Amino acid sequence: QVRLVESGGGSVQSGGSLRLSCAASGYTYPMYCMGWFRQAPGKEREGVATIDDDGTTTYADSVKGRFTISQDNAKNTLYLQMNSLKPEDTAMYYCAAEMDFAPCVVDSPARLRDRLWGQGTQVTVSS
Repeated sequence: QVRLVESGGGSVQSGGSLRLSCAASGYTYPMYCMGWFRQAPGKEREGVATIDDDGTTTYADSVKGRFTISQDNAKNTLYLQMNSLKPEDTAMYYCAAEMDFAPCVVDSPARLRDRLWGQGTQVTVSS
């Protein structure tokens, strides 16, 4: 059925920018909440940003003011614009769709259950 595929990761220098994309393939339907998450080696997955079906967003304190989550419903795509990147942003980044009706807010560590996950895209930020 619906699958999520991330892209846009890569290696950048500190202060650089990247834009991640999450494309929904297969049949699509309205999603009440989608989000971006990240996981560094040896650490738990943490929430980065969320957006609900009305376009309301939430962000982790660590990325607020630097990252922007957005969606293009016509293209069935979720985006994460990342500016002023820091080495501590280095992680595997995942997108996910909420499958229950919990509040559409960032959680950390991330709840893995009742969410549809993409495969992840690597982001590496060097000093």
